[in-house]
Amino acid sequence: MKDPVVHEALRQIQDIVAGEFARPISTQARALIEKVLQSAFGQLAGPAGRDSGLTREVTILLADLRGFTAISAAHPPGTVLELLNRCFVTMSEVIFRHHGTIDKFMGDSILVLFEEGRGEGVRDAVSCAVDMQCAMEALNAVNRTQGLPDLFFGIGINSGRVMSALLGSDLYSEYTVIGDEVNLAARIESFSLRGQVLISESTWDLCKDFIQAGEPMDVFMKGRSNLMVLREVLGIPSLGRTVPRQEFRRSPRVQVKLPFNYRMVMGEVVVPEERMGMILDIGYHGALAEIALAPAPFSELVIDLDLPLVGQQLRDLGGKVVNVHQRDHSVRIGVEFSHMSPEQRAAIQLFVQLLIQGAETG
Repeated sequence: MKDPVVHEALRQIQDIVAGEFARPISTQARALIEKVLQSAFGQLAGPAGRDSGLTREVTILLADLRGFTAISAAHPPGTVLELLNRCFVTMSEVIFRHHGTIDKFMGDSILVLFEEGRGEGVRDAVSCAVDMQCAMEALNAVNRTQGLPDLFFGIGINSGRVMSALLGSDLYSEYTVIGDEVNLAARIESFSLRGQVLISESTWDLCKDFIQAGEPMDVFMKGRSNLMVLREVLGIPSLGRTVPRQEFRRSPRVQVKLPFNYRMVMGEVVVPEERMGMILDIGYHGALAEIALAPAPFSELVIDLDLPLVGQQLRDLGGKVVNVHQRDHSVRIGVEFSHMSPEQRAAIQLFVQLLIQGAETG
């Protein structure tokens, strides 16, 4: 993990050197300076520094690659590493251009901090997020010409007070940020779709006159009693920036194995015969299901479904078959929920949100 204080100091040194000598320092010189700074800050912190910590106001940006596990399974390791490195190099350039500090890379995720001391941290953060999504679109265009798969980031942003401290021992230690606001940024990111930027209410309050945002959406967050309000960043009008839309889905979806019963609708009559199937993934507005007999496209269903996590039994949920895929021994259908009560809608949303945040279905 990289020390954010060292990174910011190193960035300032690079700017000074480039200004004096009209060219940036070399990679080798950068590494040597970074080691010196790491040692110096570590000695200044000392044992007391590890215990005391420092609270500060920041805006936290967490970006995570969508579907990267599937890409890793489908391509050779060399291709996967090339994709990941190319992506992170591009994103790092965008982040540093917006005065962000990379706190750490976590597998296929990036945690970035923007200091609020200058009063511009939140604007830097949302501008950075929008430019990251634009940069991903340009990077994907290059990847396609080389036969490489597209990559997509989901991004969550939150503003608040965090604790930064040197944690560890004399054998190994590192600066990091901790606190509820960091956890909340991670929760927000988990709700984001491909190419989407979601922000918390605290971030919205600081930048609502700067960004164009979608309608507020209520979500359940683990560990909080009240629903939280998130907004999608659509663009930054003053900068002429728009987030390129990458996801046709209207909500997050989660993989499940939920048995259900259904009856076909013929005309306006519900056929009494009850059939069984298995829901394989579900979102706020529909599901992917596996059944035995292929229905006609756009036919209507009446569905009975139990949601164990939220203790709800959904009865007479209306659905429309929007696509049909015949397999060797079964049929997979895409179902759009066409008729549901407000209570059913709320139950499905809560169920999906719990699964997104890691709850187990048992």
